[in-house]
Amino acid sequence: MADKIKVAVVGLGFGAEFIPIYQRHPDAECYAICQRTRSHLDEIGDQFKIPKERRFNKFEDLLKIDEIDAIHVLTDIANHAWMSAAALDAGKHAACTVPMGVTVKECLDIARARKKSGKVYMMMETAVYTREFLYVKEMVSSGKLGKIQFLRGSHQQNMSLPGWPDYWYGFPPMHYATHAVSPLLALAKAEAESVVCHGSGRIRDEYVEKYGSPFAIETALVKLRDSDLACEVTRSLFDTIRQYIESFDVYGTKLAFEWEQIAEEGPVLFSGFEDAERVKVPDFGHLLPKEIALFTTGGVYDDEHEHTSFIQGAGHGGSHPHLSHEWIMAIKENRQSSVDASRAANWTMTGICAHESAMKDGERIEIPKT
Repeated sequence: MADKIKVAVVGLGFGAEFIPIYQRHPDAECYAICQRTRSHLDEIGDQFKIPKERRFNKFEDLLKIDEIDAIHVLTDIANHAWMSAAALDAGKHAACTVPMGVTVKECLDIARARKKSGKVYMMMETAVYTREFLYVKEMVSSGKLGKIQFLRGSHQQNMSLPGWPDYWYGFPPMHYATHAVSPLLALAKAEAESVVCHGSGRIRDEYVEKYGSPFAIETALVKLRDSDLACEVTRSLFDTIRQYIESFDVYGTKLAFEWEQIAEEGPVLFSGFEDAERVKVPDFGHLLPKEIALFTTGGVYDDEHEHTSFIQGAGHGGSHPHLSHEWIMAIKENRQSSVDASRAANWTMTGICAHESAMKDGERIEIPKT
């Protein structure tokens, strides 16, 4: 393999954010881009000076290019699983934005493809590389937080607003729960074993018809494997009023961390039964190569170039360069990524199985092992 990992970026809406990161990373190169719409492909290609011969309309064409080492999938959710598996089967390293897939079978198939190929897979879960997560992870690792006793995650979002692709409307909340699930399981250093979930409320009929999912909110209790911990996860997408929140809370024997209730008011650190303070979470750009550290606080999106997920997600907590760096270094060092296929499958299937539980009136569902 050449010194620099040659990456193809597939999907240039949200995906455009990653092009300059790979262009500036000392161990990577944005070798090719792929987008179905030719006009948009050329717009982005011109913006980032990608040679015309390395702009592709068909994903399948990328798989035939020997020079491409790795493929980063940032397409519509329905394409995540088959594109990831196809990349691995073609001998390419694969990364994919969340979720890994929308069925248990899709998740298990990718885990098998990863093992068979021997290549590096990474689910690019922003929630485990945000400033807040890295801040709390540091407290857990240092022992400052003490023993973790309980964790809670929430991802509430109003996708009834215009601007989203049509397939989102009516989407089951827990089929895209990794932003709320992943920080909890990562901090607990454990897998989800089983889940009990209940749905609450009802979304409008035209949304229900699309996926057969009636619930406005789904709330789950997750039992962890080989652990004394349980986690709570809440997810909503439609017909529920709440400012966007993508949060986690952690309660330990020495400290507790609670996410801010209102954007920009700051999270709260509890250090005693009566002692609490709002904290300013630092940036963690110093953990990255200097060439890409600036992307923790800024990116390609501005008034002219913007994407709804980036705006509503508060810039994803500066996570994008951390994700890209971890994937590239896992490839360079010939090791599994921090969110390898088995881990990604467990995080993703937790939400999928939670929705199954809600549809079965709270029946406990075992989460398959990979």
